[in-house]
Amino acid sequence: MRAGALLSARAALVAGPVALAFFSGGFFDRPRDIALLAAGVVLAVLVAAAPAGQLVPTHPAARVALVAAAAYAGWIGLSVTWAPVRDYAGDDAERALLYATVLAASAIAFRERRAARALEPLAAAGTAIVIGYGLAGRLVPGIVTEHPQRSAVGRLDQPLTYWNATGALAAIGLVLCARVAGDRERPPALRAGAVAAAVPLGMGCYLSFSRGALAALAAGLLTLIVLAPAFAQLRATLLVAAAGAAGAIAAAASPAVRALEGSAATREREGAIVLAVAVVLMALAVLATRAERGMADRPLPLPRWAGWAALAAIAALLVVPIAAAGGRQQAPPATGATNERFASLGSNRYGYWRVAIDTGLDHPLEGIGASGFRVAWLQHRDVDENVRDAHSLELETFAELGLVGVALLAALLGGVALSARAAHRVDPVLAAGPAAALTAWAFHSAIDWDWEMPALTLVAVVLAGALLAVRAEDRG
Repeated sequence: MRAGALLSARAALVAGPVALAFFSGGFFDRPRDIALLAAGVVLAVLVAAAPAGQLVPTHPAARVALVAAAAYAGWIGLSVTWAPVRDYAGDDAERALLYATVLAASAIAFRERRAARALEPLAAAGTAIVIGYGLAGRLVPGIVTEHPQRSAVGRLDQPLTYWNATGALAAIGLVLCARVAGDRERPPALRAGAVAAAVPLGMGCYLSFSRGALAALAAGLLTLIVLAPAFAQLRATLLVAAAGAAGAIAAAASPAVRALEGSAATREREGAIVLAVAVVLMALAVLATRAERGMADRPLPLPRWAGWAALAAIAALLVVPIAAAGGRQQAPPATGATNERFASLGSNRYGYWRVAIDTGLDHPLEGIGASGFRVAWLQHRDVDENVRDAHSLELETFAELGLVGVALLAALLGGVALSARAAHRVDPVLAAGPAAALTAWAFHSAIDWDWEMPALTLVAVVLAGALLAVRAEDRG
């Protein structure tokens, strides 16, 4: 009875983000309401089914993260009393409560190592399902009918309905696949499948035409190499990157697949060709994995300062483009599904961030209130664009929740980071993949509104919960 309850709760936590993806990513009220109710039920089941000694993580940083998640949600809820638009502020509070509930549930559900080990490939499979469905509308449009957002202008946005979130989800999937492929403890078939899955995931990441998603992918893969320093992992990462790039090239070669150009007949014909090419590429990826399997594995001799160098490189990925643009408003990049976007630093984000910082400085302690950025933007914008979010979790927190909110968010993210570090020391084989995937999410959430997209952020929350659950006395 207890085992069945635990298994059902774990299945719900893994499948939840996938299900939400097919309801506009869980952005709107009704899917989010149902998700919060389901998360509450799952947490209650886990509390009832798990042994009493397994309900609270033992590491202090993990406890800080759980308390901070709840406090952050509570502060958002309190800010409803001074927020300029209370209905939207209530949505923000509900979303944060959903994340806090799932974090607590995951920290209980994946306490057993076997369950935590299964999470990594299952989460990767979930991203492949979502991205695969989005691609199906382009590869087999005569079978799968999708309705892309007009604002996507040809970029891959289904089923999440936001192209940048789609790219970020594909990037997280690629990082997880790279880890599964490089883990010699995994069955050979599973490792080969992870490399094969990189083809559609790479295709999806490219078709989002999200520069931030590509940068987040680079950050995640770099972190993975540092956390799992072995030649097998390096070769697997290169194989996944090559397979993903091959999928992207195949999609780029077809205007119908890349940008939804042409008649229905043209789209069906070119989609079928690209699908056939993708199948061949996946088969080649499997063969390449089999060849790699025969190669010896040994530790990758990284210098002691490799971690700091990786951190500096990731920071540079974030800071250098902003510095190169002078932190000022630039001409927006080419609109839609065009490669010209990748050669441009143009973005309206610099304007969003300026307004967010100014708003936070005007309300330094408590902020303007949850969801208040949209009001501040309309008052101070220098671009004729209707924007709801600051496109940065940290800057939006400063603007809407002030220094109190920033402190709580820092405690949450810092607690997860320290827990991931502790988990890696205890069980590096288990922790490397989730920690690298969380790096990709954290990078992207700093430059986009991932927090408002539960189907994306819940993947990171569940992985984070698994890291909070690692206990030295059980894994030593």
